[in-house]
Amino acid sequence: MQLVLLSGLSGSGKSVALKALEDSGFFCVDNLPADLIGALVDYSRSRDEKRVAISADARSRESLSKLPEIVQREKERGTDVRVIFLDASDESLARRFSETRRPHPLGGTDRTVSEAIAEERRVLAWLAEIGQRIDTSGLTPGQLRGWMQDLVAVEHGKVALIFETFGYKSGPPLDADFVFDARCIVPNPHYDPALRPLTGHDREVAGFLERETQAGLLIEDIQRFLQRWIPKFMLDQRASITVAIGCTGGRHRSVYIAEELGRRFKADYPVIVRHRDLRG
Repeated sequence: MQLVLLSGLSGSGKSVALKALEDSGFFCVDNLPADLIGALVDYSRSRDEKRVAISADARSRESLSKLPEIVQREKERGTDVRVIFLDASDESLARRFSETRRPHPLGGTDRTVSEAIAEERRVLAWLAEIGQRIDTSGLTPGQLRGWMQDLVAVEHGKVALIFETFGYKSGPPLDADFVFDARCIVPNPHYDPALRPLTGHDREVAGFLERETQAGLLIEDIQRFLQRWIPKFMLDQRASITVAIGCTGGRHRSVYIAEELGRRFKADYPVIVRHRDLRG
């Protein structure tokens, strides 16, 4: 059985993520108290369900402390367990609550939305550390759906390498384990009128970076660094490592570098390449 335990901050996109898992063939249950997860997994086994996703969050915080014990028990039973934690910046969360006019679950007459977000972040801080963290601050619902489906498709038992690109004008992603700055690669293709509308996926941009810059040296340096240190993360039984690569806009240099690194590592690790600030 593949079991996904989904949690995160209110407003971070858990409903979108759970629907993406349902569309991928998962039997899904929303907002289940943690002390009922074991019973639901047993029930799902009796029905021969192969893929199960359960969402639990601060609304059932009294029982969330049982989650590590549940994860360990299921792993001992041979279950492919993945804990996914959705996060977002305080500004993004506050904006989403303002736009939807929904009350925060931990709010009320005595707390502002900002105070409720801070309290929920405090309550769930430990949970963010044991799961695969996804920063949804700048993501569209379509991007989040795609990222979730990519993540659960990774083969069980292997450390996945996630190469994530971003633009510094919107800030680095919260979920990064390593951050590399590609703004040192000059000249920037953005300032070439013929290349500006293109992206790092296009061969014209790739050719420019290979011919006019030292992008290849940065790629080689990052590759050597990761080859040295990934085995250390494997000893910690990590499910994935997120390597964030940024440039000014997140469209040219970072995209090219991430795609090239993904190509170089895909023979040895499951690789996911995703582009936060690339639309279309």
